[in-house]
Amino acid sequence: MPVRAGKASDKAMTAARLRRGARPRSATAAARIYQLLRGELISLQRKPGDIVSEAEIALANGVSRTPVREAILKLADDGLVDIFPQSGICVSRIPMAALPEAILVRKALEETTARLAAERATSSQVMALHAILERQREANAASDNDAFHQADELFHATVAEVARHPGIWALIQQVKVHVDRYRRLTLPQEGRIARAIGEHEAILAGIEARDPAQARSAMEAHLERLLRDISATQNINPDFFEP
Repeated sequence: MPVRAGKASDKAMTAARLRRGARPRSATAAARIYQLLRGELISLQRKPGDIVSEAEIALANGVSRTPVREAILKLADDGLVDIFPQSGICVSRIPMAALPEAILVRKALEETTARLAAERATSSQVMALHAILERQREANAASDNDAFHQADELFHATVAEVARHPGIWALIQQVKVHVDRYRRLTLPQEGRIARAIGEHEAILAGIEARDPAQARSAMEAHLERLLRDISATQNINPDFFEP
């Protein structure tokens, strides 16, 4: 049977789009839903143990369930959701066993970026880091944990850029998914944000003094606190953690 002109045209457009490297709409939707859900999971808007409904997500985002399912499968690979056949999907609990290793990997990499940043920082880059620290102070004064977290991420990413190794921060992003969820639980703790700001100030002082050893040591002390606080944070939020 001959192919109708309309169908032939559609096939031609699809072929052309694929030749150009364009992504099918379903893949684009899946990527968008993945990023949206990942942000909600890491920020604890969706808490460990919460039920995840494909139908509700599809309806809220005006898409079919296919891209939602693709996004959820990827989130399951990340360890952020658990899929139970014939039962449902829920937000995974934070795995205690995975936290120390991820923090140690991050610490080793960021000690390096802090040291190199102290060797390579320009005056304007130091000023940029000071501006980010001021944003953190403003967020703390406003009791805005989300704004602080964003500025905190920007501070560490900028240190990697100053070190001229921004790819290190991209690598760290891959290993610290569960660490970020754990860190979100530490922020409401009394004095935690103020202490973090003080630790950032010490890191920046080493960079500004062009003292690699001081900057590296300050970064080490800053991230060591994450290791020390694991048990206390679990005791405060036992339902959020996997034994």
